[in-house]
Amino acid sequence: MESSRQPPLSSAMVLLLASAAGIIVANLYYAQPLVGPIGAALGLPPAAAGLIVTLTQVGYTLGLLFIVPLGDLVENRRLIVGGLVATGAALALAAGATQAWQFLLAALAIGLGAVVAQVLVPFAAHLSPEATRGQTVGKVVSGLLLGIMVARPVASVLAGFGGWQAVFGIAAALVLGLAVVLHFKLPQRRPQSALPYPALIASLWPVLASTPVLRRRALYHAGLFGAFSLFWTVAPQALAGPDFGLDQNGIALFALVGMAGAVASPVAGRLADAGHTLGATAIALVAGSLSFLLPLLAPSAKPLALGLLALSAIVLDAAVAANLVLGQRALFALGAEMRSRLNGLYFALFFAGGAVGSGLGGWVYAQHGWHAALVAGMLLPALALPAWLWEAAEHGAARQDA
Repeated sequence: MESSRQPPLSSAMVLLLASAAGIIVANLYYAQPLVGPIGAALGLPPAAAGLIVTLTQVGYTLGLLFIVPLGDLVENRRLIVGGLVATGAALALAAGATQAWQFLLAALAIGLGAVVAQVLVPFAAHLSPEATRGQTVGKVVSGLLLGIMVARPVASVLAGFGGWQAVFGIAAALVLGLAVVLHFKLPQRRPQSALPYPALIASLWPVLASTPVLRRRALYHAGLFGAFSLFWTVAPQALAGPDFGLDQNGIALFALVGMAGAVASPVAGRLADAGHTLGATAIALVAGSLSFLLPLLAPSAKPLALGLLALSAIVLDAAVAANLVLGQRALFALGAEMRSRLNGLYFALFFAGGAVGSGLGGWVYAQHGWHAALVAGMLLPALALPAWLWEAAEHGAARQDA
């Protein structure tokens, strides 16, 4: 059991955990802007070049389901450090790959290793007292989101100077250095569960079936993350098109604008700690949906239209950041013994929403254009609102009964 007198984490430890989360999750996204150069260098035909990103995502999904639950079974520091060493080795393999199969194998392994970030977030929750747990999770998730947002433009810039191999070589050195730091800085945490691994994995379905909070939070965030994935799939295409005419450097700078949305994570954590999760969730869903309205209303004047699109990106990213923290805070309050399984299931489910969003966005944009894609993005968070209304009604009925 966790002590109610558990001391709050130091600012230095929170900063370390947030930085580590960002460094780890960034590895999922380095290859995305480099698919063309990597495919050309390794002889991958254009039709197969998409495997570079797809296999990383497949590895990440598998890791969420089969590695992250180990956080409820295996000593956490050892699991985190071991995962980082394996990720560093996979990144080094990618940097030195001379044949397509080598890089694709490395891409799968990078995705598997990057799930260490989702062991780290529940680990941060374990280290935090109940009263400030949401704030801690919010700050760590801010680091994670910054890693996601910075990875693509950083990869583009580094590849411009040293080639795509340099990106993965630097990432390997960074991850292995992080493994050394965390080995010496993180405390040990030994879970109390005595379940054998097969039983642990077999418990995932009963956990999902018996935890309505998990199902609701996954649905809310699948809608928002689907909208987020749709936006960042089609916005770069629109920015490179005739309406905006940005080059790759301009698109990279635009992507950095979304970083401002990460400030919503600690704010959401404080709201959750104060008991305002339900209301804050509604704000996130509505803001995420309405963020697509801004570029729909954009005038033909290019500077103003670009400014509205940037504001839309910030609002959407803030909604996603806030709702992610609200969901994790609600799940981590359910008990320490299954936090890693809850977190793994949560991410696996809403990543499925992200896959739907990116696929839908690409198809709608190709078939019906930019405005139709924006309308599709607006609808995705709105689809989760009926579930929120049902939860709000249950909450109101429970208060009346009390």
